[in-house]
Amino acid sequence: MVNPEHSELYPFHGRTFDRSGIRLRFLDVGQGSPVVMLHGNPTWSFYYRNLVLALRGTHRCIVPDHIGCGLSDKPPLSQYDYSLKSRIDDVEALLDSLNLTEPITLIVHDWGGMIGMGYATRHPERIRRIVAINTGCGPLPKSKRFPWSLWLGRNTWLGEWLILKQNAFCKLAAKWCVTRKPLSPEVREMYLKPYDTPANRIAVLKFVQTIPLRKTDPGYDIVAGVEAALPQFHATPTLLLWGLRDFVFDRHFLADWQRHFPHAETHTWPDCSHYLLEDATQEAIAKIEAFLSKT
Repeated sequence: MVNPEHSELYPFHGRTFDRSGIRLRFLDVGQGSPVVMLHGNPTWSFYYRNLVLALRGTHRCIVPDHIGCGLSDKPPLSQYDYSLKSRIDDVEALLDSLNLTEPITLIVHDWGGMIGMGYATRHPERIRRIVAINTGCGPLPKSKRFPWSLWLGRNTWLGEWLILKQNAFCKLAAKWCVTRKPLSPEVREMYLKPYDTPANRIAVLKFVQTIPLRKTDPGYDIVAGVEAALPQFHATPTLLLWGLRDFVFDRHFLADWQRHFPHAETHTWPDCSHYLLEDATQEAIAKIEAFLSKT
């Protein structure tokens, strides 16, 4: 893989954090009140590049690439289990190592929501604000039907083959997750670069295969526990930003967030999809900047 670091589209130098011999790579950019941004699947810290550029003059932006994603190491299953618990443990260990002296603003997208809220419910006193962008904060909403494309990837050998051997999940996400404007060839390439071989797509596959849907599924206890612990954030300033054409994290997930965070400020984009920070870049960033200023 050609290293995209410090390129025109991604003008950053990252740092590395050791997790038992596995390198977790993260951005630590700017100074001021800390903002932690957690990506999902199949993105990486590149998703937040424009937000980091906008905030780094006033905030310390901490943006990890989850293990197996982006520029972090991509270990085999014999070295790393790719579970939700391990993801939360990774974030906890990274933030502990940075010795932050004040609470954080947590910005989450896609799987970053469960990882981030898993961390938040372990350490509610460390959370100053929450910004959620097309993500989840508990089990699949009862009103939501599990998408067939995720079912295929989660439950069948064909789905596994398509994800690992054909990179179908990453390629289709780069096409389906934007609706207002297609990704430019250069931006699309940056999303795909970290996942250029089957060995580098293990995390993409495991994120799909480990979606907890039933009480007996690994990780369901964590997801249910996070949802049960959400009332403690009833006074935490919260901002919800949603692309309503997202076919996975859609209105059903937004309604769940609004039920648990009735005090949240909400903004929606009817013509935008899952990659909201690509579809409505400047508009969404402006909402985040205004939210940070007034809270």
